[in-house]
Amino acid sequence: MAYTFDELVHKRRAADQAQGRVEQLRDAYGPPTQQQWTPRQSSTYETAVRAWRDLDRDWRTALADYVREHGQTPREVEEEVGRALHPHRGEGPDTAP
Repeated sequence: MAYTFDELVHKRRAADQAQGRVEQLRDAYGPPTQQQWTPRQSSTYETAVRAWRDLDRDWRTALADYVREHGQTPREVEEEVGRALHPHRGEGPDTAP
């Protein structure tokens, strides 16, 4: 399947948000080896991890297809996607023009 650049950005954003959710849950619940999670907490966390894994896999598959079709390297495309997601990152008073 041919993906557009906007679809790549969307897939990366979704994977990043899912990762953020996993990190939020881990912070809220504490380390599973130091605290006993409730069955509901365990289920919620496992569901979030599966969603993150699936979305990240979708992103990587789309990236590979896009790279194949457009002749760019994965790194080049990842950097472009990163700039699209965070257009002001790297700008500021300490950044050379």
